[in-house]
Amino acid sequence: MLTFANNGIRHLFENHSMSRVLVIRFSSIGDIVLTTPVLRCIKKQLPNTEVHFLTKRDFSDVLANNPYIDNTFYVDNNLPEIIRQLKMVGYDYIVDLHHNMRSWKVKRALRAKKFSFNKLNIEKWIYVNFKINKLPHKHIVDRYFDAINPMGVVNDGQGLDYFINPLDEVDINTFLPASFSRGYVAFVVGAKHATKCLPLEKMKEIISGLKYQVVLLGGFEDKQKGATLQQLFPEKVFNACGTTSIGQSASLIKQSKAVITHDTGLMHIAAALRKKIVSVWGNTVPEFGMYPYLPLNSVPFSINEVKNLKCRPCSKIGYNTCPKKHFRCMNDMDVNEIIKNTDYYFQS
Repeated sequence: MLTFANNGIRHLFENHSMSRVLVIRFSSIGDIVLTTPVLRCIKKQLPNTEVHFLTKRDFSDVLANNPYIDNTFYVDNNLPEIIRQLKMVGYDYIVDLHHNMRSWKVKRALRAKKFSFNKLNIEKWIYVNFKINKLPHKHIVDRYFDAINPMGVVNDGQGLDYFINPLDEVDINTFLPASFSRGYVAFVVGAKHATKCLPLEKMKEIISGLKYQVVLLGGFEDKQKGATLQQLFPEKVFNACGTTSIGQSASLIKQSKAVITHDTGLMHIAAALRKKIVSVWGNTVPEFGMYPYLPLNSVPFSINEVKNLKCRPCSKIGYNTCPKKHFRCMNDMDVNEIIKNTDYYFQS
């Protein structure tokens, strides 16, 4: 039996012929994946409700197959037109999980009950600039649910969702060399910002120490890095960087035995697919509340980081190069611990 925090709101949903909820999250891949428990719980717990989503067109593939979304609106440089369309649709509730100037404009234009997520930007700024951690010990997904608690929606504890288009399912028997059929590690070598990524030399050490085949995943910008690693380990490494879509990369992750990943979107997709994750952290920190989010009593994950650096975190997002020039958050990383964790997950 579902439990609702606010019986008044529940009554409105049960007695209204159809309610519409607009959820806003513009970017990025990982951040959008982190909204999926909210979408599922709204759809399943509030009767007769349509769930609509507003995001950037660049991320259309991330939500394209989500069965809990009834309609999606995409923003390019056409916000006034999108607002006009949203007004025509009409909404009872707006759930703002981005909370920036653009989402404020949408909320201001629409007559609806509004629920907004607190990004804790001041607390993050204090942590980055003064290394004083005032952030709550709570994952961002749980903070999303704090924002919508007045709607009567509660977290079902089932983790994230990612639905792979059947057309994106990869047949590893034809896509990968025959030796990979015995199992492989998916290694996400890229990230949006360089200070989130291990240096190439560290990646070489990890791959050299692994006993297993490795599939490299990343964007087109990571293709040359992947080619270098495949050339060094031609019998062990398959470079899929820049050649697979998000959905195809997700399929390769789904079929892997374990995932090594930086703090990036594919880490959250791996969590949605219930994979065993070896997460690697550079200039960002898990305390920001965006570590792998898995269902209760689910598969394990490990956090690999260099603790007690006075310069870390140096940003809530990242840089192209280390501001201090030494890049100790990655250069001092214990690769043996990463190898050990991967070996444990692969065999368990």
